[in-house]
Order: sequence, then C-alpha cells, then structure tokens
Amino acid sequence: MLTIDSPSEMKELGKKIGAKLRMGDVVALIGPLGAGKTELTKGIGAAFGITEITSPTFVIARSYKTNPTFIHMDAYRLMAGSNPLAELEDLDLNSESAITVIEWGDLASHISNEYLEIKIDRSDDIRKVEIIGHGPRWVGFSI
Repeated sequence: MLTIDSPSEMKELGKKIGAKLRMGDVVALIGPLGAGKTELTKGIGAAFGITEITSPTFVIARSYKTNPTFIHMDAYRLMAGSNPLAELEDLDLNSESAITVIEWGDLASHISNEYLEIKIDRSDDIRKVEIIGHGPRWVGFSI
C-alpha cells in the first residue's frame, strides 16, 4: 500500500507506472470522485510525452497519437447506463495496439484478461493506493 500526500505525488506515481507500460497494457483506476484518478492518468500520459490530459467524462474515451497510441477512457457514464458492456463494445477500442487507462475501471476485465488495477482510497487527505496485477503480465509488478 502506497500513501500519496498531494496531487503532484499522484502525478509522479503515474509517471513511474507509465514508464513500465507497453503496447496492449490496460490500467484500471478504481476510486471515488476526487480520488486522484485523473492526476494519476496525467502522470501516466506524461511518460508518453502527453502534456495535457483532461477527463473524457462526456466523450467517454480520448485517443492520443503517441507511440503506442494512448487511450484515456472514463467509464463513469457507461457504468451508469442500462447495458455498460454493450456500450463498451460500441466504442470499438483497439486496446491491443494501445495503452489503455480507464477511470472507473470496473469494466477492465471485459477489455483484457491481463490488466493492472489501481485502487485509490480517499477516506482522508492522504490517499492510500493499492496496485493489483491481474494475469501473468503483472506478476511481481512493483513501483
């Protein structure tokens, strides 16, 4: 369990995670509103040279032309819908040739059997971050 004291620390954690990602990787961010999911994504994106990331809440997913492509998805609206899996399929994400980061990442297991799950607890000012690997790609993953 990691502790994060500030948005800048969350972004730095994201940079460290981003440095270890490769094409086809899926990262699921789990946590309540205001937990720091977008700040973490900004750090991950910075590892790929992306200088400006905004939450794609209303468009659901944004693709950044990096190598590999960086997809930032916010599944909040999908999760609130009546059939989130059908809506996810309609997005036609090409996660195999991209790095995909999903805020509200409860749907990650429907995108890939192997993904990195990052749970953020914001029950107080200091965030507690737990990193859980799913599948052989993530066995032994550490920061």
